[in-house]
Amino acid sequence: MLVLGREEHESLRIGTEIRVTVVRISGNKIRLGIDAPREMKVIREELLVKADIVPSVVPSVLPQVETIQE
Repeated sequence: MLVLGREEHESLRIGTEIRVTVVRISGNKIRLGIDAPREMKVIREELLVKADIVPSVVPSVLPQVETIQE
């Protein structure tokens, strides 16, 4: 696992198509913004745990998982 320190409004890139930005830090909470291609599924890990989806099968299951907007 790669661990990076970032401050508000700083970003990191995953490959050439994904950008993760620290939008806000408030106390012990962090708001992240994720720019990724529309066809790439992005889902919070706790929703996978709640749905009892095993991480090793996530890629085959994600297209069936509803996209959640906050």
